[in-house]
Amino acid sequence: MLITNKIKKIDGRITVPGDKSISHRAVMFASISDGRSVIDGFLFGEDCLSTIACFRQLGIPIHINGSQVVVEGKGMHGLSEPEDILDAGNSGTTMRLMTGILSGQSFLSIMTGDDSLRKRPMDRISVPLKRMGASINGRKGGKLAPLVIEGKQLTGIDYTLPVSSAQIKSAVLLAGLYADGETTIREDVVSRDHTERMLEFFGANITKNKGTVTIKPSELKGQNIKVPGDISSAAFFMAAAAAIPGSSLVIEGVGINETRSGNIDV
Repeated sequence: MLITNKIKKIDGRITVPGDKSISHRAVMFASISDGRSVIDGFLFGEDCLSTIACFRQLGIPIHINGSQVVVEGKGMHGLSEPEDILDAGNSGTTMRLMTGILSGQSFLSIMTGDDSLRKRPMDRISVPLKRMGASINGRKGGKLAPLVIEGKQLTGIDYTLPVSSAQIKSAVLLAGLYADGETTIREDVVSRDHTERMLEFFGANITKNKGTVTIKPSELKGQNIKVPGDISSAAFFMAAAAAIPGSSLVIEGVGINETRSGNIDV
């Protein structure tokens, strides 16, 4: 049972947990970079820990030192064939983005998840990745996990997203890191662009222009990252402070990327 009491106003300063999307990507990109990356502000939630577990199975040393995550990246081709099935838990981000990375490797991988994740559509990523030459199989003709991913040599494509989706865009861009030639993604409505910003920070050859993103094969370098607070977590407090007259609330260190700040506009 949860009991709430009426208050007169909200007044103060708070911080919120780290951004989940950025935490996932920080571990992924650090793992395929050359050298050490130190991640501060990582969100130690179950989904992000699934990403860490998967990359550990792929041979990447990842250490948790208090609030920091230290990733010893082995470069674009430093991942090793996993000895067992990779379990993404309930994390669609883990499964979809990692499928893009694993499609360009030289080994076989199998990815699964919990009951909920195994019901979520995976053909949204498998269709464009197969166009690049990826070998991806799964239940229902590759539409559902578990997914069997046999790494292949990929070829860049020019692909228009059928729906606005940062996960689809990210999976194709990550595969594009391993593909021959350029890979271009087009979208009518720009989805969150954490992947583009962070890949550029890690040294990827990537260009952006009015709903179009192009990436070329690149080598990434380890970086130090400060994960900002998650604006989704902040939204609850923002709404409460906005709704109660006389309130004054400062939320420190929260990410305000314009592709994620719609609740501020509202």
